[in-house]
Amino acid sequence: MTPRGGRDGLDGWAGDAEGRPYLKARVAAPPVGGEANAALIKLIAKALGVAKSAVTVAAGETARVKTLEIEGITDDELIRRLGKVIPSPSRGEGQG
Repeated sequence: MTPRGGRDGLDGWAGDAEGRPYLKARVAAPPVGGEANAALIKLIAKALGVAKSAVTVAAGETARVKTLEIEGITDDELIRRLGKVIPSPSRGEGQG
């Protein structure tokens, strides 16, 4: 996540060193007092169509790379819902 990113938005998928996909996101909020994490939770909840209370930061609360837990959604459903907003990591860029 990029705090103070100028706007709230999802910037697509990238891969880590092991090839695991992760979602790139940016929020306008600063990384102080939990503001950026709260903005990220709101952004992800809106993109997935779930309540903010269903999204929690499971790991990396003070790091740029975070692990989120989304209650009540399977991995496949998460990819499907996010695919409505950004291309799926399995389809690659430009093949949506």
